[in-house]
Amino acid sequence: MSTKHAYPFAAIVGQDDLRHALMLAAVDPSLGGVLALGDRGTGKTTAVRGLASLLPPMKAVADCRYKCDPTGKSGLCEICAAQKDLSAAKAKTVPVPVVDLPLGATEDRVLGALDIERALVDGEKSFEPGLLADANRGFLYIDEVNLLEDHLVDVLLDVAASGWNVVEREGLSLKHPARFVLVGSGNPEEGELRPQLLDRFGLSVEVRTPTEIAQRVDIIKRREAYEADPQAFADKWKRATAKERKRITSAQALLGDIAVGDDVLALIAEICIALGTDGLRGELTLIKAARAEAALSGDGAVTRQHVRTMAPMALAHRLRRNPLDDTRGGVRVERALDEIFARLQAA
Repeated sequence: MSTKHAYPFAAIVGQDDLRHALMLAAVDPSLGGVLALGDRGTGKTTAVRGLASLLPPMKAVADCRYKCDPTGKSGLCEICAAQKDLSAAKAKTVPVPVVDLPLGATEDRVLGALDIERALVDGEKSFEPGLLADANRGFLYIDEVNLLEDHLVDVLLDVAASGWNVVEREGLSLKHPARFVLVGSGNPEEGELRPQLLDRFGLSVEVRTPTEIAQRVDIIKRREAYEADPQAFADKWKRATAKERKRITSAQALLGDIAVGDDVLALIAEICIALGTDGLRGELTLIKAARAEAALSGDGAVTRQHVRTMAPMALAHRLRRNPLDDTRGGVRVERALDEIFARLQAA
């Protein structure tokens, strides 16, 4: 995904929840990605593409097609893993990849393709990497993710669970690291996501069409200025973009030192029990989200307020459907939070 003329992330008007969720995913990629569902034409794709220019660059092994981390000890491709001292390998600074996965992409384009003829004739494994290889250590973006073909959904579920892409053709097998943050957007009126894929997204946000006149006018003015001269518009927002990037790098450095007390863990468990979420993925995601929120805020420990802020994003898409209650997931989460925090205040 080209960042040369991407609309600056800092210049986006509204979409506070989506911008917030994307920054949290940049702070802690293990969160599991971001799902943005909402009306058409609300700029969901613009926000994701703007993220590419915001992300701090990363170090990668110079000659590695998978951009392996020169300081890493796991998740390395076969060539990098075979080196005795990878830290001695030549490294380079590269942008964090943000890769588009088009709906019409073939399986070979996504997974990569083995050259069977060359393998049979020359006895060599010749592999053409696909989009999953391009997205390693970065972001994989799927617009209209709810319309993605089932066989590609199965592939993504397998890779998201293992962090490895395995390509097998005619008895030949090859695997490479494919660890990425999955970002999806779509309009729920056009189709629903499979539950297995929905559960793989760490955070979810609803994107609505702005209703305030002043905000809509501001969006139009900025968009017209951008289209008239993308470079000048990007230069105008360069300082604000740098400020947002610094927030991310500072939060990344702080993340490992954020403390999570037993009282906060108990609160998270209580919220998930009250909402009836299946399994423990909700708790684990909410803990990570609250920790990333604390880091982004520059706080040294997770507080109840961090948990309350992140609970709707982390849990709204994990609720069981109630045929007698068609209230949106976010509203149901807020209702439960109000009850729990009112009880905590009264205690």
